[in-house]
Amino acid sequence: MSKLRLLFIKEGPAAYISHLDLLRTVQRAFPRTELEIKHSNGYHPHPIISIVLPLPVGQSSRCELLDFEVTQDTDGRGIAEKLNEGMPEGLRVLECYEAKRPVRELAALQAEVTFEYDSGVPENAAGRLQELLSRRELIIQKRTKRKDLADVDIAPMILRTDWRAEKCALVGTVVVQAQNPGLNPQLLEKAVERYAPELTPDFTRVRRLELLDAEGKIFR
Repeated sequence: MSKLRLLFIKEGPAAYISHLDLLRTVQRAFPRTELEIKHSNGYHPHPIISIVLPLPVGQSSRCELLDFEVTQDTDGRGIAEKLNEGMPEGLRVLECYEAKRPVRELAALQAEVTFEYDSGVPENAAGRLQELLSRRELIIQKRTKRKDLADVDIAPMILRTDWRAEKCALVGTVVVQAQNPGLNPQLLEKAVERYAPELTPDFTRVRRLELLDAEGKIFR
């Protein structure tokens, strides 16, 4: 029995595939691999498959991870190529390998956040935004699991930001806490709306670039 991990890209049209639909898509592609996926016990057994850090709908990524277990002994070589034969546009498996590192070691994520402005970037926006996101406290309202709104201080979860201005956009490379608790980079827009409304973008795009451990090294 082996526990394997997929590294895959989710972009373009695939960015709008929901978490559950993504799991179903991968499950339908698995028969191409000739692997026997381990299932749970009970009256309604289901494949033991989990996405390490589910991506919000609408966001793209070049570093998604998916864990699964198979009944055979294998190191995963050749699996990526077989899976890609059945993947829709925007989903591509880069690698399949043994999952040796526990998910609890995943500490942060790096993302590219793009704030788009229809009328051009406000004056000195990059510096003002950098200063804003460096504050000791940034309270926003966030929905809880019960769908209620609650005040949350996201400042401790923002580990690093670096912004540059382009013609009609601010582009930031940000590193935020990934779990316990984690921060969706999209929520940076809410901090801008509250503390610097004149910098509020007309549209926000998020692309996940890398997953990191507590030492800032790439998590695989």
